[in-house]
Amino acid sequence: MTKVLRFTDLIAEGKISGKRVFIRADLNVPQDDNGNITEDTRVRASVPAIRDALEAGAAVMVTSHLGRPTEGQFKLEDSLAPVAKRLSELLGRDVPLVSDWIDGVNVQPGQVVLLENCRVNKGEKKNDDALAQKLAKLCDVYVNDAFGIAHRAEATTHGIAKYAPVACAGPLLAAELDALGKALGKALGKALGKALGNPKRPLVAIVAGSKVSTKLTILKSLAEKVDQLIVGGGIANTFMLASGLAIGKSLAEADLVGEAKEIIDAARARGASVPIPSDVVTAKEFAPTAEAHTKPVADIAADDMILDIGPDTAKALAQQLETAGTIVWNGPVGVFEFDQFGNGTKMLAQAIANSSAFSIAGGGDTLAAIAKYDIVDKVSYISTGGGAFLEFLEGKKLPAVEVLESRAGA
Repeated sequence: MTKVLRFTDLIAEGKISGKRVFIRADLNVPQDDNGNITEDTRVRASVPAIRDALEAGAAVMVTSHLGRPTEGQFKLEDSLAPVAKRLSELLGRDVPLVSDWIDGVNVQPGQVVLLENCRVNKGEKKNDDALAQKLAKLCDVYVNDAFGIAHRAEATTHGIAKYAPVACAGPLLAAELDALGKALGKALGKALGKALGNPKRPLVAIVAGSKVSTKLTILKSLAEKVDQLIVGGGIANTFMLASGLAIGKSLAEADLVGEAKEIIDAARARGASVPIPSDVVTAKEFAPTAEAHTKPVADIAADDMILDIGPDTAKALAQQLETAGTIVWNGPVGVFEFDQFGNGTKMLAQAIANSSAFSIAGGGDTLAAIAKYDIVDKVSYISTGGGAFLEFLEGKKLPAVEVLESRAGA
């Protein structure tokens, strides 16, 4: 386990009662057009830290980012109000939402408030030092419980941890580090240590999403380790182009075809493979009401959009997953939010559930797919992180974790 101070230890030692506790959570949840939360895994995952702090007699402040607001320009769609409502339901108590909070927060021991979207504050994303010092003065204890953005050095994930009187890892962050790190004394840690270092084979990775560019380094890294690298979504379209296939008007990055070819060649040189779809599900438009057409890849028309893998491809990939020794999953392979384009993701999810492999899954869309297809208890370890999950798999240092390590003896 990474050497960090743990919030649970502080509570056990009686050091939280009466203290002002600032919890940076990851409450960045998907919402529909009306602002309703469509998948609340991250909110539910944040509850233990908040509840523990309240039960220990702390005055609790919680904040998070939501979406991509413009700093200094608050808009209604940026508000954490839907999250405050859901937190109130989960905690069984009112959770007031506080705006304009960086100069002071009125909260008493035994109370909890949710501080409005932290990314609206000027200087948050750039980790502004003056802002970080202001935030640190709000609390006696800073708790980072947001693994999902541990790869970001921002004012509420990094800067504040430098200046707060005490800086520690919340229970969710600590659990992620236990599972994803080298906690060899724990069964899960051992299992993941094997998954990343000496995995049970075949080792199969699913990496899907809209852009190769956002996942290029993890694709290159996995191509050197896995037995099968399954690509999906817009990423698969780019790999189809690299294989000489037409993709119609599908989302792809033509400028990265060369990179995709290199990844295919690197895998092949090791005796591994990057399976290319043999059939796909297409539509003429991207819409929930779009009509789905299943066709071989050779029949893709110029005005087609590929929105899912076809049943033959899904069946072949599912067979690989069911016989795998280790599975790493990041991203749905189709537009699973629309049911007519969700069969590929559903089949792979069910194959993971049926497999005896050690499986690890992470990323927001992946969480939503796991919930939709009801396989939560069939995945060995589910990470709440997206980018942080990928960067950890690459072996990169996470800034938010590094700063907690530096404060562990403070």
